[in-house]
Amino acid sequence: MKGDRTLASPSRRRFLVAGATVSGALIVGWRAAQAQTQQALPYLGARIEPQLLGVFVRIEKNGDVIIGARGCEIGQGVKTSLPMLIAEELDVDWNRVRVEQLPYGYIDTDKGPGDKYGEQGAGGSTSIPIAWKDLRQAGAAARWLLLVAASAKLNIPAGQLHTESGSVIAPDGTKLGYGELVDAASKLDPPTEPRTLKDPAAYKIIGKPTPTVDAREIVTGQTEFGIDAYRADVLIAVVARCPWIDGEIVSVDDAETRKVAGVKDVLRIAGTKPGESFDGALVDGVAVLATSTWAALKGREKLKIEWKPGPFADESSDGLRKRADELLRPANAGNAVPVRRDGDVDKARKAARKTIEARYTVPFLAHATMEPPAALIHVTKDKVLLIASLQEPEGASEVINAITGVPRSKIEIRMTRAGGGFGRRLKNDYIAEAALIAKQTDKPVKLLWTRDDDLRHDFYRPYCMFQMAASLDRKNEVTAWSMHCAATPRNHRDKRMKDRPLWASTLVPDDFPAGLIANFDLSLLALDSGQPRGWWRAPAHNATAFAVQSFIDEIAVALKQDPLALRLKLLGEPRQLPYKGHGGPSFDTGRMAAVFNAAAAKINWGRKLDRDRGLGIAGNFTFGGYAAHALEVSAIDGNVVVHRAVCAIDVGRVVNPLGLEAQTIGGTIDGLSTALNLAITLKDGKVQQSNFGDYPLLRMGQAPVDVEVVIIDSDKEPAGAGEMALPSALPALTNALYAATQIRLRELPIGDQLRKIL
Repeated sequence: MKGDRTLASPSRRRFLVAGATVSGALIVGWRAAQAQTQQALPYLGARIEPQLLGVFVRIEKNGDVIIGARGCEIGQGVKTSLPMLIAEELDVDWNRVRVEQLPYGYIDTDKGPGDKYGEQGAGGSTSIPIAWKDLRQAGAAARWLLLVAASAKLNIPAGQLHTESGSVIAPDGTKLGYGELVDAASKLDPPTEPRTLKDPAAYKIIGKPTPTVDAREIVTGQTEFGIDAYRADVLIAVVARCPWIDGEIVSVDDAETRKVAGVKDVLRIAGTKPGESFDGALVDGVAVLATSTWAALKGREKLKIEWKPGPFADESSDGLRKRADELLRPANAGNAVPVRRDGDVDKARKAARKTIEARYTVPFLAHATMEPPAALIHVTKDKVLLIASLQEPEGASEVINAITGVPRSKIEIRMTRAGGGFGRRLKNDYIAEAALIAKQTDKPVKLLWTRDDDLRHDFYRPYCMFQMAASLDRKNEVTAWSMHCAATPRNHRDKRMKDRPLWASTLVPDDFPAGLIANFDLSLLALDSGQPRGWWRAPAHNATAFAVQSFIDEIAVALKQDPLALRLKLLGEPRQLPYKGHGGPSFDTGRMAAVFNAAAAKINWGRKLDRDRGLGIAGNFTFGGYAAHALEVSAIDGNVVVHRAVCAIDVGRVVNPLGLEAQTIGGTIDGLSTALNLAITLKDGKVQQSNFGDYPLLRMGQAPVDVEVVIIDSDKEPAGAGEMALPSALPALTNALYAATQIRLRELPIGDQLRKIL
């Protein structure tokens, strides 16, 4: 998933609008114009919109409330949680609310591109934190309009009225339903100042377990995902892609392909040129267009293509490992890019009683979303329609504009529910492919990727090898800590990260135990690779937490200390430490300790276990949220059994506990799956994995029967929840396996290793 995300420039402003539909319903939304013509409402956000928003909050005359869901729904629950924020401040009965997915809302402004609905992307677990600041005001402002309308109708000061479950109530008990007030409210000017928001003690929707708004449609197969989009005259497209990054097409023989019944055309598409940013189609390819998926796939099978390998045609996983090992040798220390240096690690090491060292390795990973990339697109001379599962609709709009030349204001993007994201859909290479193909035909085109396409042409989680060292004094205190990482940097050929440090989104300077050990050294040694890299659920933390939390356990074993006790000792007294990375501005040691203690208490940490069983614990601070896992496992004949899995999580005030629990369970399962089974390997410059047979996601038989979730009550501003529960699940598993088997596994994935040992 995407890393750091920021709000737009503060110079951009939005304005509240109210009006009526043709049917007389009250609509409340945002628009913007030049400040000299309307009073600015900067409390509503930071972007300009020069036209009426359309449906954002709509109240019908019968009292029904329709709320627009602006975010990309990739399974993280924002189609439910974001409308809950509006509904709470609007003070309506949630049972009378209907949620509609909003399209991407691009508009032109006098100062450049603008957003109709605010931030619509999904990444970095930012949807809830951003919405907390603006969507509640949208609901509060709509409620204010209704109160003012009721005040005029009843001739009672608005301050003497209150609202409840979709009605305005007078002191004598007289009720006016919102539906009765929409005509009058739609004629009022919106408030010019932010409205007072509810006291949390009065919440009736926020904080209450709320089912997914479209759950019935999902389980009955009625939900439309991007891959389901259809038009009557659509042509299905599949692409034969160059297996090497920066490779080329030498020749194409499509004679047999064109003989396949249903095949209509064969087209070439150009990938990104060597050295350029990966902002279009990833590689060169040949597209087959047909009247059916079957015909397109059969046609692709019959293509005869000669490829010219790219400059990375000899890249292999074995070679990558050898080069990482070479980089981490002391002789190359001078080539390291410093990330954070506190004190004097070398001096502390010389004075130490003992220094412990260990090395941890994590592989490239694919996203393997259950719904592979797909897009339906229709390109005409002056407009474009796109229907797709997205995480970054703004980027999709940009890439279509770059390829077709159609103004972004004429590009309509309809967002569907997505079958997973995990950061894969933050890249719009599949949208670029679809646009390149559709530009060459006058019909709508539906591009489909197979699982093979998906695994072999992804933006992979970086490969990392960590060399860890910790020095101990005579009192068994940790006096120095170093972590040198040889990795394929995340910012490889990514123009959006070209001005960021080389280590950005691979290492995090302020992560635990930074700031807690006086002598601290964190550095990166860049490992060259041609493979595209991208955001992967809980960027950086999905790798660093494994190394850090595993090494803490190794130190505890060396000191003959309890692993939980050592973590709590390092955290020390509750306090705020500066945290400049995404999720800051501070790291609260007390909140981190609290989730450790909660997980430990739930699993009854320290109890005597049956033979061959072990307990493991790990935790991490990710994007503003705190999570800790405690696992009870066994490993018989190399088969791992997770008998209990506990995750304690603190993401501040919880909007939807049911959604948070689901995300915590999903993150835990994802973490276990990653630790046990998953790796992308290279040979002769090509990805070796092609389907779930050799990239095996966790099967039901491997999963814990239950994931016990402990939600920490908090009145802090909410963080997101999509990524927080993954990082600590991996080291909690390997730490528990060590406790059960006395085998320390330092390289992921562990499944095959364990079966060979036991």
